[in-house]
Amino acid sequence: MPPRKVERRPSLESLVDRVDQQRPGDVPGDTVPTGFPSIDRILGGGLRRRDLVVLGGDIGSGKSALALGLAVRTAQQGTGVALLSGEMDEERLMERALAIEGRATVDELRSAKLNDQTRAGIGGAAVRLRDLPLTALPLAARDFETAAERLDSLRGLGLVVVDYLQLVPSPRGVARSTQDEDLALVLQRLKALALERQVALVVVSQLPRFDAKRPNARPALDDFGHLGAIKQHADVVLGIYREEMYNPGHGVDGATELIVLKNRNGPTGFVDLYFYRRWMRFEDMLDPDR
Repeated sequence: MPPRKVERRPSLESLVDRVDQQRPGDVPGDTVPTGFPSIDRILGGGLRRRDLVVLGGDIGSGKSALALGLAVRTAQQGTGVALLSGEMDEERLMERALAIEGRATVDELRSAKLNDQTRAGIGGAAVRLRDLPLTALPLAARDFETAAERLDSLRGLGLVVVDYLQLVPSPRGVARSTQDEDLALVLQRLKALALERQVALVVVSQLPRFDAKRPNARPALDDFGHLGAIKQHADVVLGIYREEMYNPGHGVDGATELIVLKNRNGPTGFVDLYFYRRWMRFEDMLDPDR
């Protein structure tokens, strides 16, 4: 009796073809580089399309600044990015992006107190930002679906950044319940959105169960709370830790650990970043910007 021919599924066939064609060092087609070399290395080349990534940190740790930095740097790689903000409109976001990219403070921009060097930096930053595939959108809406529909007109999206989880509106037609239950449901919808839109989706989150007075103030998965929904639904969970916030005078001011608390498809660990608080700008410690 002749051996039975095994039929391959189309998705498996496509995966095998991709693996065969990929060369060592190539970035996989479903990967979205962040522009931070150390982050990209630990995440296997960058963020992955269809993944839900949660970025958390203590109040004042710079999580929104890092989220904006990720959005700008990803757009600079040529990938379309949408940033939905619950705290700033498009003008304020672009003002913040201009300050980060031009190494200036927002106050300096607002008051026009710029020396010649800073003015030149701002001018160069404006040129670099002008044509980036980066779109800022409001997060506030009557329900989750209305906010998500704002992505409909955008093409070529690879990354969606949501700042922040606790401001995401509840899904349509869902009876009000506890905040933890609401946010657990929102996380499910965000994961579904990443799958539907074929994008990497990064959502910033507060840490409702974080205790800054404990011996080790590094973020942990349990700090995110929300009935364990982040543990369950997130593919990658990142936590920001800056020693100077809890032990002033110890360590290097600005030194930041970005801790990979969960990584469904790879290793956990941490990477070293540097935070210029004056500019609200993060840089890679091992591969600093020139």
